[in-house]
Amino acid sequence: MPHKVIAVAAGEAHTLALSGDGYVYSWGRGMFGRLGTGSESDELFPVRVKFQDSELKSIAIAAGAYHNLALADSGSVWSWGYNTCILFTVEFVVRFVFEAASLSSTLCALIFGVYLDCHMDGQLGMHGENSLAPQLMERFLELGSPGQSKAELELDSERKSKTSLKICAVKAGGMMSLAIDNLGALWMWGNCPQENSNGDGSLTFESCFTPIPVWDFHGHTVVKVACGNEHVVALVSAGEKHKDDDLVSYTWGGNGHGQLGLGDTENRVRPEMIGTFNQDFQWTVYEVACGAFHTALLTHKKRPSDTVESMCWTFGLGDRGQLGHGTTQTALVPEPVKELPQPIYLVSVDCGLFHTSVVSSAGEVWSWGMEKGLGLCPDASFTGTDSGDAISPADIGGRSGVLGNGKTVDCFTPSVVLWPPLIEDFKQEELNQPDKTVDKKGSDGDSEMEKTLSLAMEEMKLLQSKLSTMERYASMLHSSIFGKPFEERDIPNSLQSSGTFDIAREWERMLESADRSKLVRMEMFYRNMLAGVKDKMMKKRIQEIIKEYLPSSTQGK
Repeated sequence: MPHKVIAVAAGEAHTLALSGDGYVYSWGRGMFGRLGTGSESDELFPVRVKFQDSELKSIAIAAGAYHNLALADSGSVWSWGYNTCILFTVEFVVRFVFEAASLSSTLCALIFGVYLDCHMDGQLGMHGENSLAPQLMERFLELGSPGQSKAELELDSERKSKTSLKICAVKAGGMMSLAIDNLGALWMWGNCPQENSNGDGSLTFESCFTPIPVWDFHGHTVVKVACGNEHVVALVSAGEKHKDDDLVSYTWGGNGHGQLGLGDTENRVRPEMIGTFNQDFQWTVYEVACGAFHTALLTHKKRPSDTVESMCWTFGLGDRGQLGHGTTQTALVPEPVKELPQPIYLVSVDCGLFHTSVVSSAGEVWSWGMEKGLGLCPDASFTGTDSGDAISPADIGGRSGVLGNGKTVDCFTPSVVLWPPLIEDFKQEELNQPDKTVDKKGSDGDSEMEKTLSLAMEEMKLLQSKLSTMERYASMLHSSIFGKPFEERDIPNSLQSSGTFDIAREWERMLESADRSKLVRMEMFYRNMLAGVKDKMMKKRIQEIIKEYLPSSTQGK
């Protein structure tokens, strides 16, 4: 199925999707060229990312905050988006302020901290400015794998016949990029944790324009890796080759909030094993994800086991409930998320900056953390009992402010992305009609079809814009009255079944189904409205009396 989506990755305000035919699509904010379309324009619908090699097929994708990576079936790595933050221009500052205006104060502080304190770059794996389109990471072609010994690499260097390096996995963090090669070696570049050059053993973050190997895992196989803003977590084989239940968890980098899970807040320059998951522990780790300053791991019982079940463990910063422990406290060591239903088997885990989500084998989704576990919701207007962060898992579908459905409003329930992109569908339909004669004008015919499709797309976008405005108005009105955004299940029954709306009957039904707290809130809302109307009427009447009095007063003189 060529149009089937096989992978999705999300950045700060953009999304990538990988289709079964190896094409990469993007949508959302285009600032810094993160969409890879050749411009910095925003996209409300999925658009295909154009690579220099038109025949290139991607097999994996990764999204950082403002940059992206794509792995080709040949083992080559392509990158695009944000690459440097050393030079500031007036244009950059103005544009950034407008971008940040819709973000929370927490995120703004986080972003400005990255830009103003770190001054790091190189997450694209090359020197230079931001890239508006995918660029081949040529430096990988010049490198041998650290899966070899240092002596072997030096020997190959002398012979000028280095081992062909093939990448099989890519990951991206805030300003950092990672890759695992076919020999199980780990590479990193961008804003990388390094030992301070003064030799005191302290941690610093340096710009790495060229991928550097992590030699600590030589003789072992790195199976999976994840990174946050300042820390890295790797799942590594206990022996030379990966076998069942033998993965060991290592962490290193910044640890100011305990995100390394080592029982303290001391930074680590070199990888260190998480003591909780030692060889004697009955659970083994199989998945890992990182938020800005927290970490989540999935474990299952070691084989042989009578039951197929798993558990989610989290640690690090917990101020927004992102650990799911029922509190907002920080955890320095891994602790289980106890309120997930048991028994259950979790197939994946992922973290936003300040929230965490898991998916079960049955397709159920749980999320917790910032804004009811929905992540960064700059336009959300939660009030009353619906407001605040989720400090425990909530069974939800998810939410994204950059949905790819052609709308510019937030959606509080799962929304279908307009997939696949419509223009490609129209073109495919043209090709699949055998009786259709070929236009002798060749490119002129293609141009005419492109113009027709463009007009159709513009008309559809106009309709989508009108619909978005109407939905936004309805949601704001609904929020004002009922204290929560409008959702599909709030559509009155009579309107769903017959297409007509009996407002009196539906109003009576809503009053009957509302509990006391909702009724009290509605009463206060209408009291305030009525008071406002009465006040306005009084002012209007006073103005009318004055107007009536002034002419008569003037005539009397």
